[in-house]
Amino acid sequence: MALRVCNLARQRNQLVINSITNPLSFRFHQFPSRPLQLSRSHPCFQTEFRYPTGPIRAVHEATVDAITKKKESEGNLPENWKIKMLYDGDCPLCMREVNMLRERNKSYGTIKFVDISSDEYSPEDNQGLDYKTVMGRIHAILSDGTVVTDVEAFRKLYEQVGLGWIYAITKYEPIGTIVDAIYGVWAKYRLQITGRPPLQEILEARKKKDEACGDSSSCKM
Repeated sequence: MALRVCNLARQRNQLVINSITNPLSFRFHQFPSRPLQLSRSHPCFQTEFRYPTGPIRAVHEATVDAITKKKESEGNLPENWKIKMLYDGDCPLCMREVNMLRERNKSYGTIKFVDISSDEYSPEDNQGLDYKTVMGRIHAILSDGTVVTDVEAFRKLYEQVGLGWIYAITKYEPIGTIVDAIYGVWAKYRLQITGRPPLQEILEARKKKDEACGDSSSCKM
């Protein structure tokens, strides 16, 4: 009797064990023996491999397009300019104002910017104003050929980009004379203030460069 009870207990335990292990066995053995292969139509495959190429291509095209537009805007000087600004591109403080005016000019297209520090600068194209003369103080040229200097030049430039009110008061005396005197002090010491060598040294360096280059275009690269 006792032996039969033990056998029944053993069979019951075996059934319990089988009921537990069989589902586990099914779960583990139903997986394929080789790695899961995703087809190209599988949404996960599309997410991982197809989608990145789209944004990368779009960003690339947008970047190229932006650079192209920038080059076009810089290369195409306004044909209907009303005033030409001659500026020193090597002056860091001057360039802050130039960049501000250039940004405003995008909506007006009335100012033509000419960098006198460029090797391409030509006095013949700018009313005979040579590098030394223009380095002394601000010069601007109206479309009719009139040359204006000092605060009047700033006033004319600002008027062309909708900021004429800033210098409007300088039209009246003695304000205009006082502001011109203040600007004259700045123009006299601006090289020293911006940490650059004296004008004479700059002129000598440019002269040596011109002599070394001669007619070669390699120095202008």
